[in-house]
Amino acid sequence: MMPVCPDKAGSLSNDPFRVPWTSDFVKDHFGLSMVLNVGQARQVFRWVAPACFLMGSPPDAADRGSTELLHEVTLSHGFWLAETACTQAFWQAVWPVNPSHFQDHPQNPVENVSWHDAQGFIAELNRRLPGLAARLPSEAEWECACRAGTTTPFSFGDLIDPEQVNYHGGYPCAGGGKGLYRQQTVPVASLPPNAWGFYEMHGNVWEWCGDWYADYPSTPQLDPRGPTFGKMRVLRGGTWSDPARYARSANRSRIEPAYRPRSSGFRLAIGYR
Repeated sequence: MMPVCPDKAGSLSNDPFRVPWTSDFVKDHFGLSMVLNVGQARQVFRWVAPACFLMGSPPDAADRGSTELLHEVTLSHGFWLAETACTQAFWQAVWPVNPSHFQDHPQNPVENVSWHDAQGFIAELNRRLPGLAARLPSEAEWECACRAGTTTPFSFGDLIDPEQVNYHGGYPCAGGGKGLYRQQTVPVASLPPNAWGFYEMHGNVWEWCGDWYADYPSTPQLDPRGPTFGKMRVLRGGTWSDPARYARSANRSRIEPAYRPRSSGFRLAIGYR
């Protein structure tokens, strides 16, 4: 099943835009990127063009969750997304206290942060760099970037192994073999990227999204942003301590926004809200 996308020439805006405080565009085999420098820390962002894709998972998918209703989503505007989760080094360039449990490497993802903590960090970053308009990605934006054009359970295919993803290797997905369990995070960009150049969107740390959690609608959606209020916020991607099934592109998790699990981090987005 493939989505019926609108005419890109008419209804999708595909022109990447410069963002204040960032470098010029750089083009490589993944696409366009630019760099944000804060002090001695840097964060690379990659352009995600407008897209139409199937969000969720088919009813017969292995390890499928009950809240993954397959539905068509159109993202009519492109946006910039950080190619990695926010690192402890980048966090400390903006916020002086490192909340992370695993502090053995400054390029480890920052973790042990609540949704509110992430919003506080973003507000301070935007205060320092007027016009940047950093934010958390929507759940739909996150899944689109994670999939990188694929329809399989993972951007790497039907199965993963610990050489690709940091998860609990003792609990593989259906059909996979057991493997390494690292018992902690790894530095960002130390495992293979997906086809669009995004690192560790499967595993390592949960990543907060901007949306309140709700069941998916059954009808096609245009630029979904979730409900206007709720009790829990969305997290995506799985983590170093979870079974492989939680790292699937379609997997959804949610907790209260004030909660600080040791496995929660975030990835910055810039651009259209």
